[in-house]
Amino acid sequence: MDRRDFLKRAAAVSGAVIVGSKSADVFGEAFDLQGKDSQLWRTLGDVFLPNVVEVETDDEVFTMKYDQGVFSSGDIVVKYRQKHNVVYTSLNSETKNVKYVRMIWNQPLQPTVRILGVHWERGYGDLQWQGPDTRRIMPWYFVEYDGSRCHAMGVKTGCKAFCHWKRDTETMKLVLDVRNGTHGVRLGKRTLKMAELISMDGRSGESPFDFMKRFCRMLCDSPRLPKKPIYGINDWYFAYGDNSDKLILQTVDMMQDMIPDVGNLPFCVIDAGWACYAPGSNSAASWSDNFYTPNNKFPDMHRLASQIIVKRMRPGLWMRPLCAAHDTRESLRMMNKNGNGRSNILDPTIDENLAYLTKCFKAYRNWGYEMVKHDYSTCDIFGKWGFSMLSDGDMTYGNWSFNDRSVTNAEVVLRLYTHLRKVAGKIMLIGCNTVSHLSAGLFEIQRTGDDTSGREWSRTLKMGVNTIAFRMPQHNNFYVSDPDCVGLTKDVAWRLNKQWMELIANSGTALFISAQPEALGAEQRATIKQCFQIAATNTITGEPLDWMTNITPSKWKLRGAYREFDWKE
Repeated sequence: MDRRDFLKRAAAVSGAVIVGSKSADVFGEAFDLQGKDSQLWRTLGDVFLPNVVEVETDDEVFTMKYDQGVFSSGDIVVKYRQKHNVVYTSLNSETKNVKYVRMIWNQPLQPTVRILGVHWERGYGDLQWQGPDTRRIMPWYFVEYDGSRCHAMGVKTGCKAFCHWKRDTETMKLVLDVRNGTHGVRLGKRTLKMAELISMDGRSGESPFDFMKRFCRMLCDSPRLPKKPIYGINDWYFAYGDNSDKLILQTVDMMQDMIPDVGNLPFCVIDAGWACYAPGSNSAASWSDNFYTPNNKFPDMHRLASQIIVKRMRPGLWMRPLCAAHDTRESLRMMNKNGNGRSNILDPTIDENLAYLTKCFKAYRNWGYEMVKHDYSTCDIFGKWGFSMLSDGDMTYGNWSFNDRSVTNAEVVLRLYTHLRKVAGKIMLIGCNTVSHLSAGLFEIQRTGDDTSGREWSRTLKMGVNTIAFRMPQHNNFYVSDPDCVGLTKDVAWRLNKQWMELIANSGTALFISAQPEALGAEQRATIKQCFQIAATNTITGEPLDWMTNITPSKWKLRGAYREFDWKE
């Protein structure tokens, strides 16, 4: 079972842009974009120039015309400024509401080249190296590997547009989605700085993994990283929302002899279930009436945090930032995706809703919590999980917009994340179901894959192992990667969970164990103690060795040693 089951139940309640065949703006002399010089961008290390630039508004599509560094059609203007291999793109459109800016390159590619992209937010067990396919949506960036050297194109983190790439054997396409909801953004006289484009070539003899780590470092200028490795416990994958302060303290107590004496204490993250119930509900596993009032199973959150600290663990908790209370005014709620009426989601463009989050985090700070895992915000805003965003070809659906029509969807998400960062203060943030490229630099930790499981090993294998391998290049370059928990229960074979725990601990990513008390014997306790000791001090990033051919890699380089896992049930 994963959180979407609970959600369903609760619901029942740039390159320099140019058109033409010649340019002297980038390289200092004219060259042929469509002929013999079409590969110059690779050898010169610069971002090369699109052959076509289109802008789609609420009403029509415009092919932009180029003149002296400006691309325009009427009052729609796209500008660029290039420095080295970074291209800064901007958009003006005073009277027309723009939805998309598209850049298309006539760039042939051998069909044998392998390509890797990522997801908008979390991975869903489907990340892999594949051949060129123009139907494939690749959010943020992609990497090509021809068997000897890599090349990558991407946009830097923190951009103001949702950007995705498409690649086939003839063309490359970048789509900058600047919508507000499903409508064009109303910029007025404002200039929108859409995205900063990056192009990078591999070095001779450089592995795709090392290349991708280097590329991710270029994409994020200032990751916000914890001072020490992250590890600890979480109750979700055995309690699944049926928790209490007594259960939390029981799990803390049973970990006491496994806590390493290395000057880096583990976290105890209290997951969903602690907050006050909505009227008519007997659970807060997915929904709550607010996230600053505990329910009767957690009578004193401050006392609970203090007890966790006394027992040598650091208290944390889970919350859902855009969940509306039963009596939230209609004017504060987001529009339904069909454009009729209002949903049960708070509109993050309204200051009063941000003030609610300020109130939540003030409570957490006063209670003494040191980590907050915030969840669901991408699905709450766009009405889709990440896997359907790619399979359906759109991040959202329907006919809707935010209360503030002057900002893009990406700016709305950035505003929400920036506010959470501000009100959290010194509290560490874990983003779950949060947009990866917009989380970087704001959240210390990012859940990089969909839910693992304490009940089905096949789900942990698909979501966990795939995620930890293919999102590893972002680890410590965007944020600390959290591949999700080890659901250590009696329902999953210990032989498999033991390997999963050892992989996470030795990979340098965040290790959280969700341990059912009844599933802990002497062998389990010894392994947890050993893995906690490693996780508390390990700063060496693990490397998947067979990821070019295996969607759930079994061969790894971990802390300088070779390790092979047997993932079969």
